[in-house]
Amino acid sequence: MVVTTPDATTSDDAPVFRLAFVPGAMPGKWVRIWEQRRPDVPLELVALDVADCAEAVGQGRVQMAITRLPEALGHGDAGAHHSIDLYEETTVVVVPKDHVLTAGDEMTLADLADEQVLWPLDEPLTVTQRPGSAVSHRPETTGDAIELVAAGIGVLLVPQSLARLHHRKDLVHRPVTDAPTSTVGLLWPQPTTELADEFIGIVRGRKATSSRGRSEEAPKRSAREKAAAKRAAREAAGKIPGKGARRGSGRPNRR
Repeated sequence: MVVTTPDATTSDDAPVFRLAFVPGAMPGKWVRIWEQRRPDVPLELVALDVADCAEAVGQGRVQMAITRLPEALGHGDAGAHHSIDLYEETTVVVVPKDHVLTAGDEMTLADLADEQVLWPLDEPLTVTQRPGSAVSHRPETTGDAIELVAAGIGVLLVPQSLARLHHRKDLVHRPVTDAPTSTVGLLWPQPTTELADEFIGIVRGRKATSSRGRSEEAPKRSAREKAAAKRAAREAAGKIPGKGARRGSGRPNRR
């Protein structure tokens, strides 16, 4: 595995699979499986913000992106593409440790009605009906917004993974039960290449032997072969006597 910057280049002589991932996403498990199955194709991890993923896919700078959907598609042109949802993240509100909202273990959007809320420009979460009052200044990134929360400027709604990524001792987060959630998914260009299909299979738990395009289909058996195989299995289980068994053999009847 190689971690690169978005403008990294490699030799055209060797195949390389470039996989973008956004802050909070953790592709480590899938990368390890890739390295086991495809040691012939290096996998390069490219760290990108959500806002840069669609353009990177559309321009061919990466072969696939693990990103937030549909937020990523609202920032750039991915061209002809495919996407699949992987999982949903819990939405949380990040507040100072001594904030009144920390009194409960969870809350609703209505609990934020009197709050000043920060909305960073990288928009990791789409909220159409925004609670509270929006802070006029919009920080560039979620990380910048976290700093402003710590300074007491406002509170912040984010996917839980980002709250954990930017954890600070002076801040806490609580789940917001009725807030929109963020969906993490795969985004890749059309048509689907063999390497893209290979990674999709890994993410979906497809076994190496069942990966499409990587194994030959087993030849179909005739009805006679199926019957013979079934009989052999029953013989092995002791349900019917084998061909070599003599009739009448076994324990003599008691009188």
